[in-house]
Amino acid sequence: MKKTKATRRFALALAMMLVLLAALTGCGGGAAEEPAGNETPDALKIGIVQIVEHPSLDTIRENIIAQLAEEGFVDGENIVIDYKNAQNEMANLKTICQAFAAAPVDLIIAIATPSAQAALGETTEIPIIFSAVTDPLAAELVDSLEVPGGNVTGTSDAVSAQMIMDLAREITPDIKTIGALYNSSEVNSVSVINDLKAYAEANGLKVVESPVTNTSEVQQSAQFLAGKADAVFSPIDNTVASSMPIIVETLNNAGVPFYVGADSMVSEGGLATYGINYVILGKETGKMAAAVLNGADTSTMPVMTMTDMDIYVNTVTAEVLGITIPDSVMAKATDLGGK
Repeated sequence: MKKTKATRRFALALAMMLVLLAALTGCGGGAAEEPAGNETPDALKIGIVQIVEHPSLDTIRENIIAQLAEEGFVDGENIVIDYKNAQNEMANLKTICQAFAAAPVDLIIAIATPSAQAALGETTEIPIIFSAVTDPLAAELVDSLEVPGGNVTGTSDAVSAQMIMDLAREITPDIKTIGALYNSSEVNSVSVINDLKAYAEANGLKVVESPVTNTSEVQQSAQFLAGKADAVFSPIDNTVASSMPIIVETLNNAGVPFYVGADSMVSEGGLATYGINYVILGKETGKMAAAVLNGADTSTMPVMTMTDMDIYVNTVTAEVLGITIPDSVMAKATDLGGK
């Protein structure tokens, strides 16, 4: 009888020891544990900051991400992309870029000039690849286009005011006064408008300006120019691009053609442009981002300026305005009127 009790006590003690050992093993160091969910602890972190959502910038972002995947950098696998949209608010840009710098991310991709300026304002260490920066020198982002010299480089969407105005005069040859609608606080826009003024002076034309500082001023500015100009021109301006519907309605009602700086702005109702392809711009930006992730140095990576330019027209807008686009233009143009 005593032997049986001893055996039971031993068995009970052994069972308790096994339970305790199992508990300790379960609470031990995480070396043998697998990451929960879809976490990728070794993935590179990329912050994408975009000043505002509109078709041109959205196209760039989508194609950057697609090109990164083609280059072997896939979101959720070996990279983690954190995309932030600043809603066209400078304070939001600063907050976003501060968070990227503090994290820190391994690379910042900044879409549009204000985004790139905000990113550089928060870090001179993290590599920054910009896209859709019209004039990187005027924006004080790089030392030179050939040798940027710091932690910033990228792709420029510079357009020629001269080429767009030559196209405008081919489509509407009676233009004498050009209205300039742009955000005076966007360095990229000011640079192009200065080129417009130089063109106008050289060709005996007059420029009437109506700059804005935010979207709430756009409709009034468009109405003012509709009564003063034979045609209105806007560069690749983020404030204008995000307000296209109201501008197009205002100018179309007044019978005033609207020449713009980007293909997406034509697809949204602008009459015509001589500009770049934003799908290609996004892909080239993605290639540069991939190169940096693979170890390339931003300080010696030249800024890429797009050289392939195309004519884009909107025949639906032309019909509304009662304008016949010459065959000489249509023969080499892409019609975005159905988009």
